[in-house]
Amino acid sequence: MTIPRRSIAALAVFPAAFPRLRALRWIFAATAIAAVVVAPDAADAARRAGAYDGTWNVVFTTLRGNCSPTNSAPFAVSGTRVLSAGGGKVRGGVSRSGAVSVRISVGLSVASGSGRLVGNSGAGHWSGIISGDRCSGVWQAARN
Repeated sequence: MTIPRRSIAALAVFPAAFPRLRALRWIFAATAIAAVVVAPDAADAARRAGAYDGTWNVVFTTLRGNCSPTNSAPFAVSGTRVLSAGGGKVRGGVSRSGAVSVRISVGLSVASGSGRLVGNSGAGHWSGIISGDRCSGVWQAARN
């Protein structure tokens, strides 16, 4: 029995190609593992960055000082920034854990507040000088 030369040549090439196939398999496996490990972290980061996005109605209650007993204002949250959604200058931020800090100015009135957002609600304290009077109190927020 004789074996055709082509079959012998094919067997001689196969071992040389095998290491390349093994390397390709390892590259594919490493890519698949990286996709599984990295993808949830990227998705979590994107979800956390916008966890509080939207318009929030904030009700301020005065506990000390000669200011209006209550006042309300809308605020907008986009990513980690807190912005005005209806008048006045607002600068502030919110962390991934919901800790919020804001500075508000309208004309000569200036106030600062801090607190925490959880889900669709939030609460905290504020203080400032409103129309020349030093006042302070609490605030409560609800996402619209």
